[in-house]
Amino acid sequence: MPNIVLFSGSSHHDLSQKVADRLGLELGKVITKKFSNQETCVEIGESVRGEDVYIIQSGCGEINDNLMELLIMINACKIASSSRVTAVIPCFPYARQDKKDKGFFDIAVDNLYAEPAVLQWIRENIPEWKNCIIVSPDAGGAKRVTSIADRLNVEFALIHKERKKANEVDRMVLVGDVKDRVAILVDDMADTCGTICHAADKLIDAGATKVYAILTHGIFSGPAISRINNAPFEAVVVTNTIPQEEKMKSCEKIQVIDISMILAEAIRRTHNGESVSYLFSHVPL
Repeated sequence: MPNIVLFSGSSHHDLSQKVADRLGLELGKVITKKFSNQETCVEIGESVRGEDVYIIQSGCGEINDNLMELLIMINACKIASSSRVTAVIPCFPYARQDKKDKGFFDIAVDNLYAEPAVLQWIRENIPEWKNCIIVSPDAGGAKRVTSIADRLNVEFALIHKERKKANEVDRMVLVGDVKDRVAILVDDMADTCGTICHAADKLIDAGATKVYAILTHGIFSGPAISRINNAPFEAVVVTNTIPQEEKMKSCEKIQVIDISMILAEAIRRTHNGESVSYLFSHVPL
């Protein structure tokens, strides 16, 4: 591709390399280091004058450092006269704050969806998927599960929960019939996994034959891994917006959907001025 440069931040180099491979590009040369006072220093190691620059940096690991590194990389490319800089952020940081605290973008933003890749995984990996039921672990995810259930032509259920404070769940009420069915829990992210593990127990108690969890972002902090190991899941499926290699070593239930092809195709379409909305309902080959 002419006039395109792809850089990787230090948060998820493996995913960046997969995206570069799919686009047939080499990752651009960039050196990130810290001064002795812990300030982040970024050196762009090649000319970006007049180029269309894409920087891949996920909101994981040392989130604040990685966010700052991304901002410094964007600034470095801007002052080096690049024609355009696009941040590709597989897992968007600070998206868990209260809604009223969020600002609004005054630049073009494309939100990418894992749903097409999730549908493909369900059809290819769950033999009984035609007799499954898609379950949201909270009322807020109802729109997400109804969309997936409609596309698979199956039923959905949801679990209503009452929370006292963040990361602590109180009472759970299942709305829908899961008896003698494969239940697939779907959520946007799982952090300490208290909610989905409670939900899995609830579904087994209600007569589900098997329980799967499919989560876009697997943060898995604190007691998450031990909770998953002790929960009745067949598998906990996440995308690779966040590196999972270390977590998979201590939890055999974790499986990963690669979304590098979605990011690569979004970059290719943005670069060529094509519509990105095709990706909302299709998985690129």
